[in-house]
Amino acid sequence: MSHFAAALVRTERGWAGSELDLGDLEDLEGVAEALRDLVGDGDGPALLLLEEDDEYLAVVRVDGGSGSLEEPRVFLSDGRAPLSSGLAAMLWEDDADVAEDDDEDGTTPVVATPVGDTAVLADLGTPADDLLELCAEEGLLPGDVLSALAERAGAADVLESLREG
Repeated sequence: MSHFAAALVRTERGWAGSELDLGDLEDLEGVAEALRDLVGDGDGPALLLLEEDDEYLAVVRVDGGSGSLEEPRVFLSDGRAPLSSGLAAMLWEDDADVAEDDDEDGTTPVVATPVGDTAVLADLGTPADDLLELCAEEGLLPGDVLSALAERAGAADVLESLREG
C-alpha cells in the first residue's frame, strides 16, 4: 500500500512541513511525539495529514510543544480503514468505534462513515460540518480533500511542495 504523510506545523512565520516516515513509529503516541518535536517550544498546532491508496484520509493534531500532555486529536474519513490498513489501525486505537465488516444483513457497507474528532480543524478554516461534506463529496479523492483542508488553513503551498518533493 502506498501512502503520503505530511507533518505540518504552524510557526510564528507561517506553516512549515516535512514528510513523516510512519514506518519508524509504532503507535499513536509515537506519532504525537513526532509532531510535538516539530512544534518544539511553540504553541503549534502540528498536524499529520495522511492519505493512503486514495482510500481514506487521516488528520492527527497536537497543540503545544514537547512538554504538552494534551492527547492527540484524530479524524479518519472512513471508519472501516483500521480493519484493512496497519497505518489507520495505528492511528485509531479505539476498537469500539471501528466500523464492522458487515452490516446486520451480512453485506459490506458501501458508504464510508467518518470517525473521530470532526472539529479537529475548526479553528483552521474547516468547521466540522465542512469537513464531513468534503469527505462525502462525490469525485473528491482523499488527496484532494487534504489539499482543500491545507488551503483553508493557509498551508496549501507547504503541502504542495512536499508532494512535489
